[in-house]
Amino acid sequence: SSPSSPSSPSSPSSPSSPSSPSSPSSPSSPSSSLTYFPSIDEAEEEELFDPFADVPNLSAAKPGFQVKPILLGAALLGIVVLGGSAYFLTPPCVMSECKEMQNAEQLKTKSSQLMRRAKSEKELVTIQQELETASAALNAIPGWSPRYQVSEELKASLSGRSEKINQVVKALQTASLATQKVQTPASSLEELQTRQHLWRQAIAPLETISSSSELYGLVQGKLLNFRVRLHAVNQQIFIEEKWLKKLTAAKAVAVAAEKQEANAKSLNDWQKVQSTWLVVVNALNTIPQNSVGYQEAQKLLVDYKPKLVVVSDRATKERLAVQTYQQALSTAKQAKAYEQQNQWQAAATYWDQALQTTKKVPEDSLYYTQAQSLIEPYSTALKQAQEKLQVVSSFQQTRTDLDKTCINNGIRICTFSIDNAGIIVRLTPEYDQIRQNNLANPYSENSDTAVDITNHLQSLREALGVIGDNANLSLFLYDSQGQVIYTRTLGG
Repeated sequence: SSPSSPSSPSSPSSPSSPSSPSSPSSPSSPSSSLTYFPSIDEAEEEELFDPFADVPNLSAAKPGFQVKPILLGAALLGIVVLGGSAYFLTPPCVMSECKEMQNAEQLKTKSSQLMRRAKSEKELVTIQQELETASAALNAIPGWSPRYQVSEELKASLSGRSEKINQVVKALQTASLATQKVQTPASSLEELQTRQHLWRQAIAPLETISSSSELYGLVQGKLLNFRVRLHAVNQQIFIEEKWLKKLTAAKAVAVAAEKQEANAKSLNDWQKVQSTWLVVVNALNTIPQNSVGYQEAQKLLVDYKPKLVVVSDRATKERLAVQTYQQALSTAKQAKAYEQQNQWQAAATYWDQALQTTKKVPEDSLYYTQAQSLIEPYSTALKQAQEKLQVVSSFQQTRTDLDKTCINNGIRICTFSIDNAGIIVRLTPEYDQIRQNNLANPYSENSDTAVDITNHLQSLREALGVIGDNANLSLFLYDSQGQVIYTRTLGG
């Protein structure tokens, strides 16, 4: 057919044909779904011959702007559908095999056996790490996966086992720390209490492991050992608390001893102070070297022992002072007893001893003042006793002289008595009889005897006078009938 035929729909040379459905200028085709884009030459030709070329063709532009958004939206929707399908189908355990769950299932079965066989903390840590790794891998399974619910249950099971292992591992680590601390001696009660707390922390989680748990066998072996260790620490704390109580009590008693010492006013007081310090020192000495309170006890002993020595010396000095004072009193009492018996020699001796004993009471003792108050009366008593002794000694000499004078050729011619009033001498009846006979017969054949008797009486008087003068006593001479035949007074 001719190329210019109007019936040809593909002819590009008939743009103005009214019957052409593809004419872009035809007002009768607003519903056309195709947009015509002229060539460059055609566009130039139209610009030359169309006087309305500058006026926009609203009827032709409107369909063009409606078609583009529809195509764009359809394209985008297709991309989203295809991309979404690819996204939901690509994660693990959706359409493909689920290795994460397979590994987790295998580990669930395997870990149960491994937990039963585990003998150490290191083995448990290895199992726990595997459980945590497998559990973390299950987090990759999305919620829309048909295996999601099963994976969550499996993850909970693995996490539960991991948590149980973690509980036991922490307990074993705590026990290991407590064991390390036990290697060195505790320096304080607080340190022992810390160890006690660690053992309790190690034991408590293990006690919650039931007999049905895979970890029960391992836990029970450890629990027995840990309880023994805890018991040992408890016993040590009990013993240390006893020693620390003794240490605290010793310090309290030391304070009381210092107060007693400040108020001591008698031997009894000083003896109490000494006893109190002795209690303190003895208590501190009993604290053993392996006790936490030993070092403090030794430091206190450095301070308290010298105080005990000082107080002991003072108590000893006071005791000796009391003994000396009481000895002086006792000696003075004995001296007075001898005075009452007129045993002036013994009295003077005891008064002298009492005085010298009194002077021996230490000046810095509590009894010094009391002892000083006895010196003057004891000195006076001694002087009086010595004077009495002198008198008695004089009387004794006088008696001796009188004894010699009153006996002549084995015949007692007189008797005597001595007191403070003087010397009384009495002629014996025998001597008086001789004397009377001589006076009655002065010229008898025995005239020489009469002269001797007269001379003897005169000599007797003179001798008695001298004895009286020596004794510083008056002399009275009587005959056997009580008649005074001679008197010699003091100063006469």
